[in-house]
Amino acid sequence: MPARRRSSEPLGPAACEGDARKLEFIEDMTANADEVQLRVLSEILKRNAETEYLRRYGMGGSTERKIFKERVPVVAYEDLKSEIQRIADGDRSAIISAVPISEFLTSSGTSAGERKLMPTIDEELDRKQLLYSLLMPVMNVSVPGLDKGKALYFLFVKPWTTTPGGLPARPVLTSYYNSRHFRQHPADPYTNYTSPTAAILCPDAAQSMYAQMLCGLLHRLDVLRIGAVFASGLLRAIRFLRLNWRCLAEDIRAGFLSSNTIITDPSVHAAITARLRRPDPSLAEFIAGECAVEDWAGIITRIWPNTKYLDVIVTGAMAQYVPTLEYYSGGLPMACTMYASSECYFGLNLRPMCRPDEVSYTIMPNMGYFEFIPLSNDTNESSTPEVSSENIPVELSEVEEGREYELVVTTYAGLYRFVRRKNVLLSIESDKTDEADLQAAVDRASKLIEPCGARVVEYTSQAYTKVIPGHYVIYWELMLRNGGEMPGAKILERCCHEMEGAFNSVYRQSRVDGSIGPLEIRVVRPGTFEELMDYAISRGASINQYKAPRCVTFQPIIELLDSRVISTHFSSKLPSWTPRLVSELVSCIMAQWICDVWDAPVAKSPNG
Repeated sequence: MPARRRSSEPLGPAACEGDARKLEFIEDMTANADEVQLRVLSEILKRNAETEYLRRYGMGGSTERKIFKERVPVVAYEDLKSEIQRIADGDRSAIISAVPISEFLTSSGTSAGERKLMPTIDEELDRKQLLYSLLMPVMNVSVPGLDKGKALYFLFVKPWTTTPGGLPARPVLTSYYNSRHFRQHPADPYTNYTSPTAAILCPDAAQSMYAQMLCGLLHRLDVLRIGAVFASGLLRAIRFLRLNWRCLAEDIRAGFLSSNTIITDPSVHAAITARLRRPDPSLAEFIAGECAVEDWAGIITRIWPNTKYLDVIVTGAMAQYVPTLEYYSGGLPMACTMYASSECYFGLNLRPMCRPDEVSYTIMPNMGYFEFIPLSNDTNESSTPEVSSENIPVELSEVEEGREYELVVTTYAGLYRFVRRKNVLLSIESDKTDEADLQAAVDRASKLIEPCGARVVEYTSQAYTKVIPGHYVIYWELMLRNGGEMPGAKILERCCHEMEGAFNSVYRQSRVDGSIGPLEIRVVRPGTFEELMDYAISRGASINQYKAPRCVTFQPIIELLDSRVISTHFSSKLPSWTPRLVSELVSCIMAQWICDVWDAPVAKSPNG
């Protein structure tokens, strides 16, 4: 992640006395970041001094940062898998945490493979609640008056499992929404949601969505902000409205749920019945009139005209959705308010109304102990960062503005120097393409179809190795603007070539020497990625945490995608590649190899 130093500018005037205290807390924490970090690390090491894990590395009860960094290694999930499995199987000894692990938080698990289990303890909910409590005081600085209306947030839980040892294993938001912090939160004008709690806690995604959308329509003039966790979740809600507006309008017209309603959960049915107090034919006619038209540009502000912004994550892989959300919202601002994961909640955006491409997050130093591994300045490098003399992890107070870092976390729940390793999405031979590389290539190629009135609304990929040489397959789902037309074959062939030109030199060399075949774009019919999401949810994925996988390996998903393909296109020419730079690199590598084998001196090339 790119680092930016915290601005010294004040956050702005607080909306009330309570907000002022929260803003002052943020200032105190961030102004004294290193002091807070030392205290957090000391607390974690002191309480967990007798754990099996820390004793293994000879900490001897020390709480010194220097000793901790010298003795305890940086690790990834696979390094901790055996300890985590022991806890999951029922071992209650102090393996990684002196405080009992209360549950496991599962990763989204939508791309491939098993879900990761992240250990947590009860008190982590207090830290999460603290971070949530800071969001609205920051938002109120930029958008006043949010206490005068309601929030339409599409929030969901999913059924969860238990480990062999009896601990819950569930997504982080399912855990939070089922906690007392959410279920029993005190009355607050800033948490005045249109959705009843019963609807949010309903594990049936269809019933939950119907109930939340219906309540959002009933309170349409009260809604001041609309959101979901990820951009994909909000677009799913819009898609749901497009498919179900007739039923929703009829229930509003009648003033009660129809006899064949999908809402069968008793608590949800009761909550909705209490909201549908009387028939409202005028509202039903309005909804029907807006939703029946072909062009859904600005549908959000047409139905919810007082909406001031969208509260949704549109950074990282979610950046792909920004144009589509702008289309449906009529250009509303998008606020990315916080930075969090299953492992740890990290921080918040102190300038939440900035443009999506300008978002930066301020790490709150009280949430855990954080280190940062400097990454290479070579933007094509996609290998996992390894700790060496050249990239020793630095402290939160030592990050340099503009540099890229891999975040390393140490948590109260027993993760020590844990790093989420960078994933390689695609590889045919020696090439390695990660998510950022793929996103950049799609962004670059998609500009070629904009003059047609088309855009890429969703995509994924696979490394296709059933033929020799193997090649990259990119699945595109396109959306046409009003009056747009499907791009022709020649344009889509150019898109294939443009994507290849965006990949790194190793890929381009492999294309030139024939070890990788031409890139292929498979255009799928509209709605395919909705079906993909439905399939993932049917297999247990969380609707809150679902993100379209950027690479697929699971054969049923590939078969689903391939069955929806409406056209295929290949790159018709080779990407550019300059052999001189590569030959120099090979020469350097060979010289280093000779040096290692024969202990001979190495002469550097003029270019280093």
